[in-house]
Amino acid sequence: MVHYEHVELGKGVEIMFSQLVDQVKQQIESAGGEWGVVLEDLQTGEEYRWNAEERFYAASVIKLHIMVAVFGAANEGKFNLSDTLVLRREDITTGAGVLQHMTPGTRLSIYDVITLMIIQSDNTATNMLIDLVGKKRIRDVIKELELNNTTFYNKLQVVPYPLKGSNQTTAGDTALLLKRLVTQKVISWHACEQMIDIMKKQQLNDFLPSNYPDPDGEITGSPKSWEFAHKTGMVTRIHHDAGVLYRNGRALLVSFFSRGLETKEAREAMSHIGQAIYEYMER
Repeated sequence: MVHYEHVELGKGVEIMFSQLVDQVKQQIESAGGEWGVVLEDLQTGEEYRWNAEERFYAASVIKLHIMVAVFGAANEGKFNLSDTLVLRREDITTGAGVLQHMTPGTRLSIYDVITLMIIQSDNTATNMLIDLVGKKRIRDVIKELELNNTTFYNKLQVVPYPLKGSNQTTAGDTALLLKRLVTQKVISWHACEQMIDIMKKQQLNDFLPSNYPDPDGEITGSPKSWEFAHKTGMVTRIHHDAGVLYRNGRALLVSFFSRGLETKEAREAMSHIGQAIYEYMER
């Protein structure tokens, strides 16, 4: 087994896909807990899967499915993404996001509400969008995309009684959804481009990309050295990060789900994994 734990970023060390897989295995074995993993190099087709069909509580990763449902409804003419939603007091819930701190009566475009749901993981924004399209449509989208191990039942931070089921998904289903997005096989090319663009603006970067260097060059207007279109999910002892890393004209699909670790432990493991992924993309 080849170890790269202590390789510094930006040194140009070439890591082959098999060596990246070794590093991932080392980190998840060392961290403990339960993991679901998918890695796929979208240029070479090389792939690694570990417990890819193991179901995990989806946490905020389910917001990707909600985003697709909203874009799909807009594409069908149900509404325009520039249409506005009114923030109601009864919409406001706790957890992540800024909308819980804003004044009821505030108007936001549907596109802006989607953006807040993804980049800040805003739970209030999420529930507003669930009300907009309905739970059935979200379930229908999951079925249409053949995400056979994914279930959607509940709003975020609002747990009904009696509980009929929980929002669940797998590393494999999430990887399939991401691959459909990056290959323009969801709704339309333009919709996929917009959804990926929103994901690239992610503000919650405490897991896989936590040690990445500043992507902006010294010269204003220079292309970013890397971009990561991703979505995290986190509740007690559950930590996920899934997306597509773009670097050096290449793209790597990553889907990491974990259960049974404290936040500090999960962050440390994913930080090392993210470092190995970044170095792999150097070649």
